[in-house]
Amino acid sequence: MKVILFLASESDAEHGNAILEVLKEFGVPAETTIGSAHKVPEKVYTKIEELNRSTEPTVIITCVGMSNGIGGVLAASSVYPVIVCPIFKDQADYLVNIHSSLQMPSDVPAMTVLHPKNAALAAVKILAEGDEGLRKKVEERIKKVKDKYK
Repeated sequence: MKVILFLASESDAEHGNAILEVLKEFGVPAETTIGSAHKVPEKVYTKIEELNRSTEPTVIITCVGMSNGIGGVLAASSVYPVIVCPIFKDQADYLVNIHSSLQMPSDVPAMTVLHPKNAALAAVKILAEGDEGLRKKVEERIKKVKDKYK
């Protein structure tokens, strides 16, 4: 079981680190790949082919700003679920660029989750479908959150 974190560039690392922290909390291994669908599509395609040969349960999370090409490219070609966690520098950037993550063509099933912590938790829950130990950790996390409101 693993999560593949795709960053478009080194400048996306802070956003990605928030995801990695949550995955670490659950003991979910993660790999980070840096590659832009616009600038180095051949690197992205090579990684997709490599991932598709694996039978290990995997979830892909992308962290990119501006035009989110990588989310769609991965979702269209990968056999694994893709969670898009876009990066916005401010509200204006959000208003202009959110649609590149939300409006995917048919047969391109990318899920968009805005908060990095929630993107990581979504990946953990997907992987927990086939891992009883991880499922138990998710249940404990939910209980811990709910207990704060008693």
